[in-house]
Amino acid sequence: MENDTENSARIANKYMHKLHPWHGLSLGPKAPEIVNCYIEIVPTDTVKYELDKESGLLKVDRPQKYSSLCPMLYGMLPRTYAGDRVAEYCMKKTGISNLVGDGDPLDICVLTENTIVRGDVILNAIPIGGFRLLDRGQVDDKIIGVMVDDLVFGDMLTMDRIPPALIQRLRHYFMTYKSGPDATTSHVEIAAIYDKQEAQEIINLGCADYRELMLSGTL
Repeated sequence: MENDTENSARIANKYMHKLHPWHGLSLGPKAPEIVNCYIEIVPTDTVKYELDKESGLLKVDRPQKYSSLCPMLYGMLPRTYAGDRVAEYCMKKTGISNLVGDGDPLDICVLTENTIVRGDVILNAIPIGGFRLLDRGQVDDKIIGVMVDDLVFGDMLTMDRIPPALIQRLRHYFMTYKSGPDATTSHVEIAAIYDKQEAQEIINLGCADYRELMLSGTL
């Protein structure tokens, strides 16, 4: 009877509390080929929402002050972290020294023809490439994926299958989303656009950085 009571309490505790999207959600059994994504922003959002890393709740990070809105679903990959390994990989690829990871979960942009009207949702995506983005000396990779079973984009499994205009639109967003209308320079640089193989490698490195973060107890 005691074991049954303890088991019931354990199950009740699991389902009575919302899992933290960063720590409680797994990346998925088929990662890095197929990954769970936690979506924070949808293309109609005029406010930048971001996961609060302490509480696990979706918070308002800042209003989108200017006209540029994210053209794709945007979110993060659970149990990943842009730390030393992600930064070292970027330095190796770019030849730039003294870079550091941005200290956040890896970001992902997801293509779908479907209208998803709000963030704070989970979906499955296939990583197909990404942007090697640098922001004030921090490595801030943007993985690009397609939603699993999407009617239009679901079979576009390499970057060269995606219409170039969509990639350019996303690139323009990241190059300008922190800049005012009078800005003549940008602190953001997209050093390269990479393919599926590199996206998977960066996800694996992000997972290793996350495991080290958890073992260090510094979170």
